[in-house]
Amino acid sequence: MSHRQRRKLDHVRLATQQPAASAGAAGGPGDAGWADVHLVHQSLPELSLDEVDLSTSIGGVALPQPVLINAMTGGAHGVAAINRDLAAVAAELGLAMAVGSQTAGLREPEVRETYRVVRQANPRGVILANLSSDATLEEARAAVEMVGADLLQLHLNVPQELRMPEGDRDFRGRLERIARIVQELPVPVVVKECGFGVARETARKLYDAGVRVIDVSGRGGTNFAWIENRRAGLTDPDPGLEHWGIPTACSLAEVAALGLPGLELVASGGIRHGSEAAKALALGARAVAVAGPVLVRHQCEGRTGARAYLEGLLADLRAAVLLCGARTLADLQRRPVVITGFVGEWCRLRGVDVAALANRWEP
Repeated sequence: MSHRQRRKLDHVRLATQQPAASAGAAGGPGDAGWADVHLVHQSLPELSLDEVDLSTSIGGVALPQPVLINAMTGGAHGVAAINRDLAAVAAELGLAMAVGSQTAGLREPEVRETYRVVRQANPRGVILANLSSDATLEEARAAVEMVGADLLQLHLNVPQELRMPEGDRDFRGRLERIARIVQELPVPVVVKECGFGVARETARKLYDAGVRVIDVSGRGGTNFAWIENRRAGLTDPDPGLEHWGIPTACSLAEVAALGLPGLELVASGGIRHGSEAAKALALGARAVAVAGPVLVRHQCEGRTGARAYLEGLLADLRAAVLLCGARTLADLQRRPVVITGFVGEWCRLRGVDVAALANRWEP
């Protein structure tokens, strides 16, 4: 087994062992900030639950549901069953799904099938290919072809690389590579973080480079700095670096507040429940993505457990949208959102008009 394949297996094992974030630690390590984001209950929604329409799109690709199964794995023989099972669930529930980083598949042809099983199990669904932001245009084309992808994720993960003994140390030229891929690849490109959050300054750079879909992937979900520290056997890691990043709610709010025409946002990182998904969508995301909770349920209960978790999340999301008096996701983004606590203070200091969010209302 190659070192790269062993690392893939380590990531799956450690992702399921990571301590859950404390719901009461607003702004603390591991907290995504959702406890500080409040949707305003509407007692007279004048809607039937069956009327609620959760359909959306990203990059011009229609999505029946605004929930993606985000990038997890691939590239080692022991993980093909995970991808196959989750792709089957995605097909059954009408969810898009991203594969894990395909660098291993490009370098080691014998593991390409661990990615291809996703398209085989979900022949008509929306699939996202996945590569690092240092990929070349040729690699991007090969990754899309490998899984018959509808979109490509290019991931940003500088803190993770710096914690990996074998990781990258030179991050120059990535924006230029991203711009070329966006310009020349025949499928839409989603630039995503890996759990450390996208700041508004980074979002502006990406937008100016032609990127029109960003997954903010903030702090609060799977923590790859924590995972790499455990892989390296560190017994006393720097807590400031182990919990580095922008909480998801903060990242989403400040990037959405830029109001850049045509920029679409995906929210991921610490979204575990339907009500949290609703909060993210109300703050401006067109879709949300989940990974860690799905993986944990799959590892504990198999395909049936993963499906049950996602069905519950979708049902709770639909209920939360109705409770806000919204029929569509566009309606939800015209309903009030009150931001308090650490997230509210972050937003005020970063120029987000929290008063306007709290008082917006359009029929």
